[in-house]
Amino acid sequence: MGAITESEWRYNSLIKDFPSEAEPAFESEDQLTRWWGRNWGCNNDVGRLRTVLMHRPGNEINIVDTSKRLENNAFGDVQEGWYWRGDEAPDLAAMQAQHDGYVAALRAEGVEVVFIDKAAPGRMKTCYTRDVVAAVNGGAIVMRLGPKIRRGEELPATRTLASLGCPILRTISGTGIAEGGSFCWLNKNTAAIGVSSRVNDEGARQIEEVLRSQGVELIKVPLTGYRLHIDGLFVMIAPDLAIANFTLLPYWFIERLKELGISLIEVHHEDDGAIVNSLAVAPGRVMMPEGISDHTMRSLRSHGVEVVTIPYDKVIMGGGGLHCSTAPLIRDEV
Repeated sequence: MGAITESEWRYNSLIKDFPSEAEPAFESEDQLTRWWGRNWGCNNDVGRLRTVLMHRPGNEINIVDTSKRLENNAFGDVQEGWYWRGDEAPDLAAMQAQHDGYVAALRAEGVEVVFIDKAAPGRMKTCYTRDVVAAVNGGAIVMRLGPKIRRGEELPATRTLASLGCPILRTISGTGIAEGGSFCWLNKNTAAIGVSSRVNDEGARQIEEVLRSQGVELIKVPLTGYRLHIDGLFVMIAPDLAIANFTLLPYWFIERLKELGISLIEVHHEDDGAIVNSLAVAPGRVMMPEGISDHTMRSLRSHGVEVVTIPYDKVIMGGGGLHCSTAPLIRDEV
């Protein structure tokens, strides 16, 4: 080997004086605000909601053909992959009016609402933005949705995040499948994911990989039967409080929640399943669909929870509620 040249010596000296810096971490507030413009991401599900991603139902809904009726009062086409859970044809104007009302209610709470501008052709469930994006410390994970009717929602969401300047920390790839409706924060150090037909082990592993680098534990909760998402069974509404359907949650998970200091409000049997699918806009302040039973409302109020009710039945007919229709991008810490 020959002696080092003068230019190499000068270059080495320069590199020594200007080393790479691993600290502070990418997701630190200073780094995010300095280089990405905002303190992106969430490490909880109940802090003051600052920014949320939504999509106003549009012409993509018109793919529903009511001549194609399935069992259980639904419409769909197995070959094409679309389905509509309601027993009536979708009323786009009514859906838009209710969605607009929800957006107005969020803005009244001081929430910045940003929109996916245009759904991919025929992706009739794009308004349920929760499933395509999950916010974590420092940015977002873009999911890979499971069924045929939802595959393809990922690109418009990705383009929207990029236009906002929101870091994308992972896109679920390979054979991984994951949907954000089955991901939730329990506290800043602990998250959970419901494993089901919409979240497989590989999808959960990829999410866990992102969280592990941030020191966050991911609890994997196998869901029963054909249950799709954990947010139909369990939603955090305050730092130490959640609303839940006890009959559908595994006993061991309920016990783990107790160990974490999380109390549960059980929804009454009179309540529709969409009642659990609610959204905390601040600690103990929750938006819920109209139709809550008196029993559940009393339980909420006894725990000091403030409830804002939203008419949303026309959107719920499509298979998703208030929680499903929002993908938080920024929340305050609690």
